[in-house]
Amino acid sequence: MIDATGIPQTVLLLGGSSEIGNAIVREYLAERPLRVILAGPAGDETLPPAAAALRDAGATEVHVLKFDATAFDTHPQVIDAAWEIADVDVAIVAFGLLGDAERLWQDQAAAVLEAQVNYTGAVSVGVLLGQKMKAQGYGQIIAMSSVAGELVRRSNFVYGSTKAGLDGFYRLLGEALAPFGPKVLVVRPGQVRTRMSAHVKEAPLTIGKAEAAAQIVAAARDGKRLIWAPPPFRLVMLALKHIPGPVFRKLPI
Repeated sequence: MIDATGIPQTVLLLGGSSEIGNAIVREYLAERPLRVILAGPAGDETLPPAAAALRDAGATEVHVLKFDATAFDTHPQVIDAAWEIADVDVAIVAFGLLGDAERLWQDQAAAVLEAQVNYTGAVSVGVLLGQKMKAQGYGQIIAMSSVAGELVRRSNFVYGSTKAGLDGFYRLLGEALAPFGPKVLVVRPGQVRTRMSAHVKEAPLTIGKAEAAAQIVAAARDGKRLIWAPPPFRLVMLALKHIPGPVFRKLPI
């Protein structure tokens, strides 16, 4: 149960080795010990170190569940298994693929995998999380979108299109669940320093994962439904949306 100050007792991280996801969990742990459930692919060598780090950070329990984003028929069992451990207060949807932008639009198999992981998998677990939290009458879903999904650009349009779909689904899932108690926060990060972005040239307004996590947890506690991380990215995206198409297409972004 989430207490009166907004601090949860149990957090589920789908995408158990996600650096931003783990930073969010650590931000919650800085406030008080809690139970953590990490869900990630079998054989993911980064999961055990992530679990150990969370124990060191003060988690009272850390459970690890096998989760394959594209094995859609197994998702009900994964979510049920999480709730068998404890009622989940906060569920973080933080799995996804970035991929090579130029390969993706020319490689059918790679593009389909990107869409299945980033969009279909996210919708699959989102429906299940929503129904669990609707039944218990409370809960917080934090869905990791991207500014790339707010305004899909030529430079990474396959990835951007998957995030656009995720973004729309979770924003409206929040509206659908609102009368029943659960809340949904959609996060649109710009560039965050993680393994996923390590090969990408650092852009203006790039932030660290701990800074992003602090903003995300604060927004969830305040009951916000949508945030940009860092906040100035909201103004950047607003400006980009008002650039005429012919000019926008010439920009190196």
